[in-house]
Amino acid sequence: MENGVYSMSFVYLLSTLLTGQNLAVLGAFLAATLGGIGSAKGVGMVAQAADGLLSEDPGIFGKVLLLVALPGTQGIYGLITAFLIMVKIGLIGSPVELTVAQGMYLLIASLPIAIVGLISAIHQAKVGVAGVQMLSKQRSEVGKAITNAALVETYAILALLISLLLIIFFKV
Repeated sequence: MENGVYSMSFVYLLSTLLTGQNLAVLGAFLAATLGGIGSAKGVGMVAQAADGLLSEDPGIFGKVLLLVALPGTQGIYGLITAFLIMVKIGLIGSPVELTVAQGMYLLIASLPIAIVGLISAIHQAKVGVAGVQMLSKQRSEVGKAITNAALVETYAILALLISLLLIIFFKV
């Protein structure tokens, strides 16, 4: 009998928590959090490499600043996606009632930028660290270092585009 009570309590808890609104909020949370984690880790990685170079030549700060900042964009993309979901579901503005299916749709729509943002920021940072190392030997090659890091950004932009299109064209 005791197991039946626990399973009914779990089912009740699950049915209470598993709402369309909560699933959509989870999507916003994942987009902002995973993109932010990737960006924080990425910016930190490149900044550590840049600080070593800047300790030898502070005059190169302007050249390495963009390399340091580039992995931070994925966090911004996740934040934009989260904000758009919050507007769409009425957390900002007038609340909208969502079915579980609609909430699941918005959760899934957030995953491209959430996942790609996390991974691409870290890979972009690795390219940025290599760019800082290249600048330590050849100060004039900043354009190549930034171009290489920006190429990784392309995939974060594509993921952002997919997430935003899925959310924008979603009918509540």
